[in-house]
Amino acid sequence: MNPTFFQEITREHPRGVAYKNLNLKKKLLAYLAEHGNATIGELCKAVRLSVPKVTSLLNSLIDDELVRDYGKDDSSGGRPPSLYGLTSDSAYFLGIDVKRHHINLGITDFQNNLVKIRENYPYELANKEESLQELCQLIRNFISGLNVAKEKILGIGINLSGRINYKTGYSYSFFHFQEDPLSHIIESEIGIQVFLENDSRAMAYGEYCAGTVQQEKDVLVLNLDYGIGMGIIINGQLYYGKSGYSGEFGHIPIFDNDIICQCGKKGCLETEASGWALVREFRERMRAGSTTMLSKSNARPEEIMLEDIIEAARNDDVLAIELVAETGEKLGRGIAALINIFNPELVVLGGCLSATEDYIRLPIKSTINKYSLSLMNNDTQLKVSALGNRAGVLGACLLVRSRLLAIN
Repeated sequence: MNPTFFQEITREHPRGVAYKNLNLKKKLLAYLAEHGNATIGELCKAVRLSVPKVTSLLNSLIDDELVRDYGKDDSSGGRPPSLYGLTSDSAYFLGIDVKRHHINLGITDFQNNLVKIRENYPYELANKEESLQELCQLIRNFISGLNVAKEKILGIGINLSGRINYKTGYSYSFFHFQEDPLSHIIESEIGIQVFLENDSRAMAYGEYCAGTVQQEKDVLVLNLDYGIGMGIIINGQLYYGKSGYSGEFGHIPIFDNDIICQCGKKGCLETEASGWALVREFRERMRAGSTTMLSKSNARPEEIMLEDIIEAARNDDVLAIELVAETGEKLGRGIAALINIFNPELVVLGGCLSATEDYIRLPIKSTINKYSLSLMNNDTQLKVSALGNRAGVLGACLLVRSRLLAIN
């Protein structure tokens, strides 16, 4: 009995004709994933193969129930050809977006439909073995609650903040306890192939494929959370840099202060323009007697979290709005520098701080106009994320699918 496509892609070293056919099948699947249903003629043109060869490959994928015939294309003249497309329930991809105080879990099918999502599930990210084991258990619990056969889940994408080498599966900021790659460790716990990614890059990929981005090819997606991250898309491709750690926007040394950043250095953008900085300033203002609706809830300053401030701003709390605006002004100086360097078509504001919408976008826009070159910022759009909390989950799922269909 011939191996199925998914058995083939999990083999260590396919060779010869099997290797060539595997890559040709990946090309067909990748085209259908990106462009939707297509005729044999369109597929022949896309992969530059003959009709008999494409027909043979399609029949193999149909036998594996990955592709199906969706009927005739009535839009063309003459004898209508058949349309072929992905079978949505033939494969699934799991996305896990790990935040500081919660995680988001979601699963998409082969056609990138979001089948189920669980948002803001309580979880404390800590660089401890117990935190890693809890994360694995939460993933197992989510899988057990799905109406999907486990063998159809082809991969898990896990987003973490900090330095991630997605090629090797190592995380150098969290859970770097053993010599083995973190992806292998989690894979051995769950029993499904695992792909690690930096949370900001996964968010950027989600926005690019399914969010705010329309036709733009040069895009910067900012992850405005407790820290500040950035996903860079150049000519439609994620940019990683030489070592794979590009996008550490929050660690640009922009301020002349003595505040120690999370990275251990002084003066980083994060020290005054991040979620951490906003929480610190809000607590100090509360202790100094500033009025806020959070005081009326009898919350002590040390109990205030970033999520509380964001919710207060959305409910027109004057102190929260004032401090969010100050954060936006400081961020704007850094973003102005990015615009001068990259000259992007679009800058997307993502992460939890983007939920304050115009309270942070307008101060950022004003500061960009003040500090960036007008010839550049006139061509740069500034938008708030369309996916919000779901950008990272969708990005993780999409990246898994993309990497499994990658041409060797």
